[in-house]
Amino acid sequence: MPQSSVRRAAGAFALLVAAGALSSLPLSSAYADPVPTNVTVNTRAGLATVADTALGVNHAIWDSELGTTAVSDLLGAAGVGMVRYPGGSYADIYHWQTHTAPGGYVAPNTDFDTFMAGAKRIGAQPMIIANYGTGTAQEAADWVRYANITKGYHANWWTIGNENYGNGHYGTAWEADDHADKSPKQYAEEVVAYSQAMKAVDPNIKIGAVLTTPANWPDALVGGGDAGSWNQVVLSIAGPSIDFVDLHWYPGGNGEADALTKPGQIDDIMYVARDQIAKYAGAGSGRIGISLTETNVGVGQNTQPGALFLAQTYSAMIENGVFTVDWWDVHNGIGTVSTVAGQTDYGDFGMLSSGNCTSDGTVCEPAKNTPFAPYHALKLMHSFARPGDQLIRAGTDDPLVAAHAARRANGDLTLLLVNMDPANSHAVKIAYDGYTPSSAAPAVESYLNGASGITSAQTGTAAAQTLAPYSLTVLTLHPATSQANAPKAPGRPSTTAVTDRTATLTWPASQAGVKYEVYRQVGARSEQLGETTSTSYTAGNLTPGTRYTINIVARDGSGRASWSSPPLTFRTGAPATSTCSVKFADANDWGNGYVGNIDITNTGTAAINNWTLTFSWPTGWQSLSSGWNGTWTQTGATVRVTPADFNTNLAPGATTSIGFVGAYSGPNILPAAFTLNGNVCSAG
Repeated sequence: MPQSSVRRAAGAFALLVAAGALSSLPLSSAYADPVPTNVTVNTRAGLATVADTALGVNHAIWDSELGTTAVSDLLGAAGVGMVRYPGGSYADIYHWQTHTAPGGYVAPNTDFDTFMAGAKRIGAQPMIIANYGTGTAQEAADWVRYANITKGYHANWWTIGNENYGNGHYGTAWEADDHADKSPKQYAEEVVAYSQAMKAVDPNIKIGAVLTTPANWPDALVGGGDAGSWNQVVLSIAGPSIDFVDLHWYPGGNGEADALTKPGQIDDIMYVARDQIAKYAGAGSGRIGISLTETNVGVGQNTQPGALFLAQTYSAMIENGVFTVDWWDVHNGIGTVSTVAGQTDYGDFGMLSSGNCTSDGTVCEPAKNTPFAPYHALKLMHSFARPGDQLIRAGTDDPLVAAHAARRANGDLTLLLVNMDPANSHAVKIAYDGYTPSSAAPAVESYLNGASGITSAQTGTAAAQTLAPYSLTVLTLHPATSQANAPKAPGRPSTTAVTDRTATLTWPASQAGVKYEVYRQVGARSEQLGETTSTSYTAGNLTPGTRYTINIVARDGSGRASWSSPPLTFRTGAPATSTCSVKFADANDWGNGYVGNIDITNTGTAAINNWTLTFSWPTGWQSLSSGWNGTWTQTGATVRVTPADFNTNLAPGATTSIGFVGAYSGPNILPAAFTLNGNVCSAG
């Protein structure tokens, strides 16, 4: 989005008030935590593989430094593999042939060829936004022809529009849109037309459609006359014509501590996004990728909160298979100046200084192109996760310390540790499941609060480190023994049948003469469900309405284990038959709450007297606000309903209807299993 349109989404109040208060303490008060934080690194719990486009940024036509050698060299040093152009909401007013953006400012020397020269200089791929708001499918097709036929740029990634749900259809307008019909149906039909016209020129390009990010406005809202939410309608119509979907994420936050909890929602955000794609995009929807082409923190944009947020957001999104995460943006300009954790924050959403001053001239940024904290975090990400690395599950027992890990083809392992405590050092004790590191001191790279760059050393051990306050640390470890002859990893598993209690899994073979171990991810640990010499396995004793993430590991006769397979995530459902049936519907959703309607039917042969219904919220940010036609209570994540005076007894075949208002401050995953008097009900 353009610099005048960056929004700070309101975030729910979170976590540790004390942690927020600590930000006012001087760093001289820092002390080593006497109780070490336990970190677990689990190579059996494989996640996604890092794409060569994973580390990305936005470049904009109003940025006079676009494509300059100085900027390109900085982006290249940070490992940037994707650069987005022509810049957020400007894309929907930009006409590439004339290099104009009516109603906006276009800086000199920022045309498409200049942009491509900068991208080529660092070996990055472009992400190009075709003008949907004021453009046409023909204009976009002509751009593809110029880029890939005339110039031979091999520009593969094209998104249709920017934030087109912000065109006023839901009551708020910031995105240009000249179409008389501003509905998601119109957008989706135009995406199909754009895709057909553009792929007629170059069938090898990838086309992306704009979606709303789960739990962010206007996700789940249904506009007047629409058949569903923006995502439902767009995917239902355009799904067969697209190759990826494009998300933006500005989670905001109530202060630094709260903002830094937001990346904890990413696993659920991505689960909901993939569920929507699978549900609405039609046959073969598994081919559809996901990009996150704009993100930034809600506070401390160019100081340490920005750096810590970037590292966690990029890591978690890439863990979930997002093929590019693009920071907003390279340059943006000075905003509201404040002091954050002892450092001057210029309120600048740019990664590099614009070198400008406040309107009254009292405060100026450092020299143009001086890197801000998020740039150093991106550079450290380049050390942590490189193309071809497989990210693996890591976790801690301390909410102020986060961990992410990756393993490399040569057997090395990297570990990213994030200390979100602004005042205190934290000692960490690190345990490894399925990996034995060398006893040599690891290579350690760190970015500290207020530092002008990354420091490198060989210090501590693979099992113990001390993290400075408000810091990012990357360890690079070598294996104790060679893994050259280990079996190759099995392919991604899939399900052929899932019930309430069982799931049948299959996967591509690793190699002959191995056995396969089937693991379930449980936090940062793995629980072995079983083993087999075949390439299929039926897991039993599962819990209804529960999400499972599964990995397969191959082991040869000498005991050598392969890398983990890519993960498979699925959710068990309700039983096919039961003595009760529950029909559940999200009847009306307004973005942070909804009305849930529940119809309970006695499908047995005996009367049910004085019933009790229970279900559990799938996430920690869902809660019960009120309910009717029964007495509603919530304890922890469990909701319990007992009958009102008029619906105490249910005769065979009888139905009673109850309902509630639910609230949520993160991705709203609906409950999938309901228990009546101890019996799990079938789905109505």
